[in-house]
Amino acid sequence: MASTTPSQTVGPYLQIGLAWLDTDTIAPAGVAGERVRIRGRMLDGDAKPIADGLLEIWQADPAGRFDNPAFRGFGRVPTKSDGTFAFTTIRPGRIGSQAPHLLVGVFARGLLKRAVTRMYFPGDATHDSDPLLSLVEPARRATLVARPAGDGSLEWNIVLQGPHETVFFDL
Repeated sequence: MASTTPSQTVGPYLQIGLAWLDTDTIAPAGVAGERVRIRGRMLDGDAKPIADGLLEIWQADPAGRFDNPAFRGFGRVPTKSDGTFAFTTIRPGRIGSQAPHLLVGVFARGLLKRAVTRMYFPGDATHDSDPLLSLVEPARRATLVARPAGDGSLEWNIVLQGPHETVFFDL
């Protein structure tokens, strides 16, 4: 009798498809909206950098719409050898009752499927009324909210495991 195939990780030679040419720009110059630079690190459970990770970002425009021919609202951002990533975009608007956020798919060695999370913008008064964010334990919400950095950018780290693990959603 045949048995099921054991699960496998993607292995040590993971290479995510074709390179995305404008990896640090989700909102090119000329797109209307408040420009924001977001930077951070992707870390494993031991706080070691993930050098070959990939973030796939989806977002609405400043009016909360995805259907905008002037703004694609999508980008792919790889991590560097030290686990860092950075990109420039525009601040999205609310989508219905949802606070402004970026939807982020995380790809990394050892993940068979993408991990899905969100990045919320700091200081937004609509966090308390966001239907998804309100389901997250208050102590863990900080993993979803970027922090202002001293240079005017926002900092947001993604931790894949451990006590400081970023909240991921089962989609």
